[in-house]
Amino acid sequence: MSKPDTWKTWEGRVVEGKFPLRQWLGGSDHSAVFLTEMPGQPSQNAAIKFIPADNGNAEAHLSRLRTASRLSHRHLIRIFESGSTRMDGGTVLYIVMECADDDLSRILPERALQPGEVADLLPPVLDALSYLHKNGFVHGRVKPSNVLAAGDQLKLSTDQVSLPSEQDSRRRRRDLFDAPETVAGIISPAGDVWSMGVTLVAALTRDVTLAEAASPDNRDLPETIPEPFRDIARDCLRLDPNRRGSLKDIQARLQPAARSIPAPPETAPAPQPTSRGKVLGFALVIVAVLGMVLAVVYFRSHQASPETSTPITSPAERVPAPATTTSPASVPAPAKPQSADGAVVHQVLPDIPKGAMNTISGTIKVAVRVQVDPSGKVASATYKMAGHGQYFARHAVQAAEEWTFAPPQLNGQAQPSTWLLQFRFKRSGIQVSPQRLKR
Repeated sequence: MSKPDTWKTWEGRVVEGKFPLRQWLGGSDHSAVFLTEMPGQPSQNAAIKFIPADNGNAEAHLSRLRTASRLSHRHLIRIFESGSTRMDGGTVLYIVMECADDDLSRILPERALQPGEVADLLPPVLDALSYLHKNGFVHGRVKPSNVLAAGDQLKLSTDQVSLPSEQDSRRRRRDLFDAPETVAGIISPAGDVWSMGVTLVAALTRDVTLAEAASPDNRDLPETIPEPFRDIARDCLRLDPNRRGSLKDIQARLQPAARSIPAPPETAPAPQPTSRGKVLGFALVIVAVLGMVLAVVYFRSHQASPETSTPITSPAERVPAPATTTSPASVPAPAKPQSADGAVVHQVLPDIPKGAMNTISGTIKVAVRVQVDPSGKVASATYKMAGHGQYFARHAVQAAEEWTFAPPQLNGQAQPSTWLLQFRFKRSGIQVSPQRLKR
């Protein structure tokens, strides 16, 4: 029951008669996360996480989760419900919470963050930790996989929040993000500061071992880490918890007067969203550029038909108005004579919330390959290039599944076909170009 391949077989089940397991989102030997929905609200996605029940500590764990569900902060993932249930003959705990679109750990394998992006990343994390600490809690697991993007906000996970008084002698240090004193089962606000320091080093260098390899005496760090981040990380990574910097001190160093990174020009052409969640959007753009190259190679290798159709755009792309329309849009296909090659009959644009569109800087490209059956309906849709992350790719695939086609003809018989739909997401709207691929 503890293996990811076993977790995944739970897709399609319903937990406690109200939480359908729509899709397995990921997991490990110790937990699994599925896409679900809130009871009576099929349009509101949520995430449900399972962890094996510890017979000696299950009730205490559930008590912590119920307490965490009462926390309310814009930079903390909301917990809607928690409990225990039977799955495959065993007892597991479950946590139903706000569904995140992406997390920092998916960006760092591709590239390190730029100093300006880190300057946007830290304030939401600091705000969330300050809220927890002021209310007597510690996070306990600050690390890139727990720094999440949900809608247009950057948030910390909440399911492992605990009280400093709940010392656990069975707890051991799991990785370099855990403070050294957790070996003795000690959890404290100072441990969160250590974890934030390692996360900061990881974001700027992609190398978490730098934190552990630094001198125990002065915590030297590479000069390639720019100020004020190098100084902040050094103070976070002091071995003595009592000597680590405070969240208030770190926040003060991030003020414009203390920052060595260039401030944004005051004569910017247009005001940008103030949401800190845009840092994950920046990473999407960088990888999307690489995706353009991959898409070109892909098109050539599959010998796409030379015939191309006119790109279909959302209303925001066609009308020079500042407002953006991101509701689901069924767009009539361009007028096109019937031919033996087939044609697009009905097109649907992805349904992207305005808040998510506002995180885009530049263009995010997603290419979706669709297999069409002889009746003209989509039999399957899979993305071939998704920039970075699953959020926009998932919405592109969902829209592609609603398309219909006029099937190509061979000797008077309708034939299956393969199409490539290239979606382009911009802050101003969505554009898509369909192209039939030759077999």
